[in-house]
Amino acid sequence: MVEPNGASILAQEEVLDADYDAETVDAKEYVISGYGADFDVEGLVRRLKRRDIDIPSFQRAYVWNHQKASRFIESLLMGLPVPGIFLYRERGSQRMFVIDGQQRLKTLQFYYDGKIGDSESAFALKGLKSRFEGLTYDDLTDEDRRRLDDSIIRASIIHQEAPDDDGSSRYSIFERLNTSSTPLTPQEIRSAIYGGALNRLIEDLNNYGDWRALFGRRSTRKRDEELILRFLALYFYGDEYKSPMKGFLNTFMKNNRELGDLDEQTVKSMFEKTVTTMRNTLGDRAIKPDRQVNAAVADAIMVAVARALEAQSVCSEPKAAYQSLMKNQDFLDAVSAGTSQPVNVRKRIGLATQAFAGAN
Repeated sequence: MVEPNGASILAQEEVLDADYDAETVDAKEYVISGYGADFDVEGLVRRLKRRDIDIPSFQRAYVWNHQKASRFIESLLMGLPVPGIFLYRERGSQRMFVIDGQQRLKTLQFYYDGKIGDSESAFALKGLKSRFEGLTYDDLTDEDRRRLDDSIIRASIIHQEAPDDDGSSRYSIFERLNTSSTPLTPQEIRSAIYGGALNRLIEDLNNYGDWRALFGRRSTRKRDEELILRFLALYFYGDEYKSPMKGFLNTFMKNNRELGDLDEQTVKSMFEKTVTTMRNTLGDRAIKPDRQVNAAVADAIMVAVARALEAQSVCSEPKAAYQSLMKNQDFLDAVSAGTSQPVNVRKRIGLATQAFAGAN
């Protein structure tokens, strides 16, 4: 797909990272408890409305068409078996998070609510060859309504017992067991399982005008939000970095889910000053040395500029410092291959920090 100016939309949305996309998070051995539970449909819908069962908040559209949703409801009304769902129970809150089955659960909720999502039209069953064609939930006879309400959906519910009940298995479970036709990206998974104050702050920062100018078109798969998370993690805890990058980001987001020692206004101010300074001094292509966003270039430049601003010692010619950095072979090597290896992460951030710290 090409925009009027000839730029590839796909190329604009991709983020170049030579190492990250191929990473796997370190495998751990877990003790997972699991059990099966039978939920009646009416009870599932009540739990969804109370968010006792939570469908994760990553931006994944409801993809079932009207006929497919109608056939699912029809199967329940006819007493036919339907696939089960997969839930993860959080020990502290006892809430359950949907790993697999969100389309089925959303369909039930929409039918009981009377409309699909934000649609203004009523959710009437459509495309069926049965007596249920055209019926909304309110149109059902008392007998049919009770049959639907009492229909059973089997749930597999799991919980991490060890190590330390830290919930780290949730990332691996989502990554391995989610059966969507479009696999979730790492940041979509993090947003789903580590939702909280930090996630909301990142979503807010992602709307900042100068950041949008630097990154470009909003990513439909949260790659722009992931770069913000990466910057924050390396800025605050870069000295503790160890590969893989995915695991480092998971740990940072989990440990700071409700911000912890991070002050929201301080983080917001630091981020906005950093990206505004970058845009004003380096231009809109500061993190796109070769048309695409380069994640390794982005994390190095952003951390370096933030450090210089914190020290109130930004070099007098930042544009020249940037151009010199882009000709430094050691820096280029560190942003081109093995980008998640600790030696390269520290090398590129260190070189960038020197370049922008007024030493030139």
